Amino acid sequence: MIVYDQQDPHLSTRYADYARIIAGIEKKLWEQYGVEYKLYASEDPNVEYWALLEDDVRAGVDKLEHVVRIYDRLEEWTFLYDGDKPEPDFDVHRSLKNNVFAYTEAGVALARMPVFREHGISNDDLVFAVSDEALLKFLADVRVRQRQQSLKRVTVFTDGRHGINRQLEPVSRAVSRDDVIMPPEIKQDIYRSLDRFFEEDRSFYEKYDIPYKRGILLYGHPGNGKTTLVKSIAGSVPGPVAYWQITEYTSSESIEEVFEAAGRMMPMVLVIEDIDSMPTEARSFFLNTLDGATSKEGIFLIGTTNYPEKIDPGLMNRAGRFDRAYEITLPDEALRLEYFRRKKLHEFAGDETVVEAARITEGFTFAQLGELYVSAALHWHEEGKLDLHEVIQGLRGELDKSRKGVWLRNGEGRMGFHF
Repeated sequence: MIVYDQQDPHLSTRYADYARIIAGIEKKLWEQYGVEYKLYASEDPNVEYWALLEDDVRAGVDKLEHVVRIYDRLEEWTFLYDGDKPEPDFDVHRSLKNNVFAYTEAGVALARMPVFREHGISNDDLVFAVSDEALLKFLADVRVRQRQQSLKRVTVFTDGRHGINRQLEPVSRAVSRDDVIMPPEIKQDIYRSLDRFFEEDRSFYEKYDIPYKRGILLYGHPGNGKTTLVKSIAGSVPGPVAYWQITEYTSSESIEEVFEAAGRMMPMVLVIEDIDSMPTEARSFFLNTLDGATSKEGIFLIGTTNYPEKIDPGLMNRAGRFDRAYEITLPDEALRLEYFRRKKLHEFAGDETVVEAARITEGFTFAQLGELYVSAALHWHEEGKLDLHEVIQGLRGELDKSRKGVWLRNGEGRMGFHF
C-alpha cells in the first residue's frame, strides 16, 4: 500500500501531483460545505451528466456552484458560438475543464482535471459524492433529466477514430407528418407502428409474450424522402430520438456503447443511417446485439440505406431484427403534383403549370423536384415570367452531367470525366 505523504522523496512524481490535486479538491469541498466528499471511479462510458453539467453551467442554475479552479494560469472561462438563440451570438461561461463544480443539494461534485502528458494535455473526469446513496440518487435524476432533454433535441452518435462522438442537436426546422409525401399505405403503416409502440405500455407486450421492440428498414435511392420521414418522426413521437451515423470506424465497442445509451432513453427511436456501411468485422457483433433478449427492449429501430443490395441478408432473414422493409420509391405523378402544391408553385406559376410540371418530371427524386422549384421561383423573380420547359431542360442537363460524370463541355467536345 502506498500512502500519500508530501514529504516522501521516494513517492512517484506523477502520483504525488495527482494525489495532491485530489486532496486539495476534497479539502476545498470540506471547507466550503462542511461535509466529506469521496472520489469515485466511473467505468460507465455513457456519462450523460457531463453534457447536463455543461448545460447547467451555461444556464447559471442556482443548484450548481463553482467551487474552485484547479490550476492557476490555465483557462477558467470559455466561449462558443450559440446558434440556438433567436439571435445567434457568442456565449461566454466557465469551462468544464480545470474547474470544480458542485450540485450542493445532491451532494455531488464534478471536476474535469487537466493532466500533463509527454505529448500534450488530456483530461481526467473526477466524480465526488458525500455518500453512495447520494451518488445513486444523482445518477437516477440524471437519467430523468437526460430523457427530458432528449425530447427536445436529437442525440447524434458518430463513430470516429477515437470512439463515439455524441452531440445533442435541436431540430432546427420542424417537419410535421403532413410534410411527408409518400404512398399513403406505407406512410400510414409506419406511423401506426410508431404510435402503437409508444401508446402501449410494457405490460401489453409482457401479457402476450411479445418483445418490447420493433424494427423497420427504409431503402431506396437518395433524395426520395427518407431523411424527411426521419425528421418528422423526431418531431412527432412522445419519446427521445437518437441518430447513429455508421462509418468505417464502427466497432463492437461503439455498437455496445450506442445500444447502452439508447437503453437509458427507452422507450425511444434509434435511427441507423447507411446501415449497409457497417464494417464487415463488426457485423456479427451487431447481429448478435439485435438478437439479444434485452438489447433492444424499448427501442424502435429504423435502419436506412440507399443500397439495399449491400445489406447483409442476415438482417432480413431472421425474425426479431427488422420486422418490415419499405421501399421509398421515386414519386409518381400524383405525388409529384402533391409536392408542387405543397410548395405553392401555383401561386406564381398557375395551376396549369403545376399540372404540367408534375406530368413531365417523371424520374425526378423529391430532392430534384426541390431544385426545380427553387430554379422556377428564382426564374420567375428575375424574369417576371416562367418558361417551365426551359427550366426543366436546364435542370435535366445538369442532372445528366452528374449522372454521366461529365464536368464540363465546350464546342470542341467533352472535358473532364465522361463515360
